[in-house]
Amino acid sequence: MRSTAASRGASKQLNMAPLTYSRMSHLLRSSINRLSVIRTGDESKPGPACCVQFARCQRSGDSQALQERQRQQMAKGLPRQKPIAGVKQVVVVASGKGGVGKSTTAVNLALGLLANDPLKSVGLLDADVYGPSIPKLMNLKGNPELSDDNLMIPLVNYGVPCMSMGFLVDDVAPIVWRGLMVMSAIERLLRHVDWGSLDYLVVDMPPGTGDVQLSISQNVPVAGAVIVSTPQDIALLDARRGAEMFRKVHVPVLGLVQNMSVFQCPKCDHRTHIFGSDGARRLADTLGVQLLGDVPLHLNIRETSDEGKPVVVSSPDSPEAEAYRKVAAAVVQRLEEVST
Repeated sequence: MRSTAASRGASKQLNMAPLTYSRMSHLLRSSINRLSVIRTGDESKPGPACCVQFARCQRSGDSQALQERQRQQMAKGLPRQKPIAGVKQVVVVASGKGGVGKSTTAVNLALGLLANDPLKSVGLLDADVYGPSIPKLMNLKGNPELSDDNLMIPLVNYGVPCMSMGFLVDDVAPIVWRGLMVMSAIERLLRHVDWGSLDYLVVDMPPGTGDVQLSISQNVPVAGAVIVSTPQDIALLDARRGAEMFRKVHVPVLGLVQNMSVFQCPKCDHRTHIFGSDGARRLADTLGVQLLGDVPLHLNIRETSDEGKPVVVSSPDSPEAEAYRKVAAAVVQRLEEVST
């Protein structure tokens, strides 16, 4: 009895220990090994039977039955969307390419949603495994603790619970994982986290249209996608690809955010369209979606982001913070329109 109680206590103490990069790697490799064994077992058993059934269908000439069987087999291979426990709506913030201010927009969007309605609860997930930015932008450090249910407990700042791979590694440490481990990591960041009860979970997606975007879109019921782009033509090309990708996987595109739309000189107030004028607005019209808002290229946004004090909370009365709050209000409006 004493040894059993001691082992239980040791197990509970282990669960409450901080989750580190090495522990995460061990968990991911173990789950991948188990998955490969399960898949091998499943594939080895029904293989001959499928061949026999296929041959019988050919001999009988029953092409319709064969097509129906193939359709059922394909349906079995598709992932089933499962809601995240406690999360009402998932909003992904994406871009076709990097360097357009996507992470800064995601952070200030989450804080803007909370500022517009303090009764709402908002979470923030950093899905950019290779280049996590949320820890720096939200001024958060440390490893997440594990609950009694073996779930990661998010780190919280400015009233927003956050989860990121950046909490598990050093600032300069590279994450050297192959695609399958990255997908397993995304699954854990989504479902092995004690998010509590959230009205909105804002997901900062990695740039591009790769495995992470497809994995999240196909496994989680996403309420809508926000596409961030500068007005520059080269950025708009990739932004369009991102929007088309979400349409292909049946994720509603809530609209575009035109970031770095104009630069206003702090000394003479002269306005310069460094990256072009109204490019995202024209793209939104072409795609038939809404322009959610314009965010200027402003020194205040850059400085507050680097300090880990997002402009929405550090300079709430500034025009820059107002721009993000307008984007947040437009996102809520579009979510209501899509849901109806």
